[in-house]
Amino acid sequence: MCGTSRRSRSRTGSRRRSRRSRIAPRPPARAAPEAARMARVPDIPEVELTPEQRRIAAAISAARHGAVRGPFALWLRLPEVARHANDLGNALRHGGTLDIRLYRLAVLLVARFWSAQYEWYIHARGAREAGLPDETIDAIREKRRPVLTEPAQIAVYDTVTELLETRTLSEPGYRRAEGVLGRDALIELVTVAGFFTMAAMVLNAFDAPVPGGEKPLP
Repeated sequence: MCGTSRRSRSRTGSRRRSRRSRIAPRPPARAAPEAARMARVPDIPEVELTPEQRRIAAAISAARHGAVRGPFALWLRLPEVARHANDLGNALRHGGTLDIRLYRLAVLLVARFWSAQYEWYIHARGAREAGLPDETIDAIREKRRPVLTEPAQIAVYDTVTELLETRTLSEPGYRRAEGVLGRDALIELVTVAGFFTMAAMVLNAFDAPVPGGEKPLP
């Protein structure tokens, strides 16, 4: 009886081992594709917005192609910050004196300096629509000095680059920029660089995903 019992247990054990051996091993875990990556801070569901957030979101959407995206989706958690950031952004974009190509050039320089993927994704498209040639956009993306012929574009490139790289503007750099752009436009330009530096830092700190998961900057 004992021998029969041991053989029975042995056959049962063999069947169990056999079944286990036929189970395919699990594939190693892989990182989720970039397109499926979740943001560090998810957007606030619409049903959870406060009345104040709804009003601010509507104002942001009206000025930004019907959506609250990028840094504004994060700032919406701080309604007063979102409201003032939207007002300042609108003033710089629509109420300023800088030519739209100069504005876009400045934003691209900031986005590239900070390697802000989302900021570049949005504003490279806007730069093309504004008339900046692909050669200029590609050069900035590749961290090369673009071939610029217009004095105002050269002044914007030199001013923003010096400001980002040295954290200040030298006296010769200031004089050249003021001579080409004028004092008020120079103040506006530096404010544009500061505003989009703030946006780039927010986007980078919270790892804002780019639509489609692409990374336009190397």
